[in-house]
Amino acid sequence: MEGEEDLSPEERRVMERKMKKIMKKEEKKRIKDEGKTLEKSEVSKPMAPQQALDYLTCWAENRKEWKFQKTRQTRLLQHMFDSEQVPDENFSVLLLYMEGLRGAARDTTVQKAVELVKELGEGPGDKDAQQRAQRAREVIQLLT
Repeated sequence: MEGEEDLSPEERRVMERKMKKIMKKEEKKRIKDEGKTLEKSEVSKPMAPQQALDYLTCWAENRKEWKFQKTRQTRLLQHMFDSEQVPDENFSVLLLYMEGLRGAARDTTVQKAVELVKELGEGPGDKDAQQRAQRAREVIQLLT
């Protein structure tokens, strides 16, 4: 390119990024004009539900390698009553994990469980609602 020798390393880096962006945009336009679609890579990181379950499994099976991750704990606690998000075989491990809960996480978890029992205890519910209420009762019994 013309005058590229006069550019500082930072200016050169910025220019290279702009050129790369322009080239990528032109490539997308060319592919779109040809009627093809861009293929996304099939291999991706496990999604949040699986990552949370993997975190819980690591806690149960390999404490030396396990490391606290607030986002994973939060996800587990938010979805612990949903049997699709936290299957029954993982729920028993989650109960063991929750024995170690302290502070606000423990208080909030108990509060959510009590509210859920009150809400679902008012009327006959379907099988899913009964299971959620049962899980909430187990959590209350464990943490209080």
